[in-house]
Amino acid sequence: MKKLFAYGGIAASIVLIAFGAGAIGLGVWGVNEVRDDLPREQIVGGDDEAFQAQGIVGVKIDTGSEAKKFATVMREHTLAATDGLTYAQMGRFLDADGNQTSDEKQAAIGPNGRPVDNPLRQMWVTETALTTALNTAFFAERVAVFSIVMGSALLLTGIGFLVLTLGGALGVVTFPRRRQVPTGAPAATS
Repeated sequence: MKKLFAYGGIAASIVLIAFGAGAIGLGVWGVNEVRDDLPREQIVGGDDEAFQAQGIVGVKIDTGSEAKKFATVMREHTLAATDGLTYAQMGRFLDADGNQTSDEKQAAIGPNGRPVDNPLRQMWVTETALTTALNTAFFAERVAVFSIVMGSALLLTGIGFLVLTLGGALGVVTFPRRRQVPTGAPAATS
C-alpha cells in the first residue's frame, strides 16, 4: 500500500509540473501575442495634456498598460467633444436647430426622409469599440501574467511534492541528517 501512495504522489507531482509548465508557456505566449498585435496598429500617443498626464506622449503603444492609458485618453477626448455627455445621456436625433432630442417627432428630417441621427452618438460608438479593444489588450496581458505566476506556483509545488515523495515515501533521495545532541549535554561548537 505504501508503494501505491508513493506512485500516486509521483503521478500527482508530474501532473502539477506539467500543468505548471503549460500555464507558464501559455502565459508567455499570451504576453507575446499582445505585444506583437498592438504595434501592428501603429498607435502613437499624442502631445496634448491628456497624453502628458498618462505619460505616453509620442509613445508607440505596444503593451497592455500603454493601451489602457491610451483608452483613458480617448474617453477624455470623447467626453470633451460631447460636453461631458455619455452615449446614453445624448439625444438620438438632432432637431432643425441642431439640438439633441430623443423625440423622433421633433427631429429634423434628412434628405432620405428619415430623422437626422445625432453624429456625436456615433462618435461614442466608435470610441467604445476602440477603447474596448485597447482595454481587452490590457486585460489579456494581465491574465497572461497571472497564468505565468500560477504556473510557477504549480511547477514549484509539483517539484516539492516530487522531492517529498521520492525522499519520504520511497526513500530514493536521502537527505543528510543533523547530528542530534542528547538533552542535557552541552552543544558542540565549531
